[in-house]
Amino acid sequence: MKKILVIALLFSCTLGIAQTSLPEISLKDLSGKEIPLATLSEDKTIVVSLWATWCVPCIRELDTIAEVYEDLQEEMNFELVAISVDDARSTRRVKPAVMGKGWEYTVLLDPNNDVRRHLGNPNVPLTLILKNGKIVFRHSSFTPGAEDQLFEEFKQIAGE
Repeated sequence: MKKILVIALLFSCTLGIAQTSLPEISLKDLSGKEIPLATLSEDKTIVVSLWATWCVPCIRELDTIAEVYEDLQEEMNFELVAISVDDARSTRRVKPAVMGKGWEYTVLLDPNNDVRRHLGNPNVPLTLILKNGKIVFRHSSFTPGAEDQLFEEFKQIAGE
C-alpha cells in the first residue's frame, strides 16, 4: 500500500512540472520533410508557436508577427517555427492557410498533438522561446500587444 501511495504521489507531482524542452520527436514540414525538433534551436534562440487553423487568437498572433518578421530577422536574428496542432481531420487546411497568409515561417505539422501533450498545455496559442534546446520563456493566449513582450523577451534572452 505504501508503494502505491509513493508512486501515485510521484506521478501527480510530475504532472505539475513544466517541461523544459521539446519532445525528442520529428515532425513533417509542409513539403513532407521530417524535421527533428531537437535540431530547431541548436546553438541559437528561436520562438516556437503552437497554433491551429481554427484558433482565431493563434491566427492573430502569427499575422501580427508576420507584419514585422523580415525586419526582426535582420535586426535580431529572430526566427519563428509555427507548429500546427490541427488534427488529422483539419491538417489539410494548414498549407492553404499558410500560403494564403504569406507567412514566411517554418511550419511543422503535429496532427497527433505530441508536442502539446508533452508540454502539458491544452491551450493554444502557446508561445515558447527556446535557447540552445531549452524552453526559457512560455506564454499562453494572445492579446494585442503581447507580441511586444515576446520581442523584448527574445531580445533579452538572445543577448545573454
